[in-house]
Amino acid sequence: MADLHILREHSLGLPEARKVAFQWAELAEAEFQMACIYEEGIMRDEVSFKRSGVNGRLEVTKDKFELRATLGFLLGAFKGRIESEVVKNLDRLLAKRPAAPAAPAAPKPAAQRAAALNPAKSPAAKKPAAKSPAAKKPAAGK
Repeated sequence: MADLHILREHSLGLPEARKVAFQWAELAEAEFQMACIYEEGIMRDEVSFKRSGVNGRLEVTKDKFELRATLGFLLGAFKGRIESEVVKNLDRLLAKRPAAPAAPAAPKPAAQRAAALNPAKSPAAKKPAAKSPAAKKPAAGK
């Protein structure tokens, strides 16, 4: 028996990674006559696949694909070729996808935007004069 372990990190995010994994499962069914079962989760998905002489799973998260498979005795002799085909197909599917967009920067408050545009007129440039402790009025009635 031979084991395959393939790890691919990505920056797609889970929704886009799901699409890639689903395409991979369709490809595995069509090209390799695999029976695939796709299970969608909250933080990760899993594609279980099986056919005579092969069984395994593809774990899909927001930042990685991890494939683990066990090849039977006869297919174990072709481990290198099978592994290179799986890698080629997965890499090709990943190459078609752009990375997940970065989270938008939080908008700056109006005062910060104004200060960035014209530092001389910023509120920080017009600080009121500090009051001395002696300028405080005495409390009434004493």
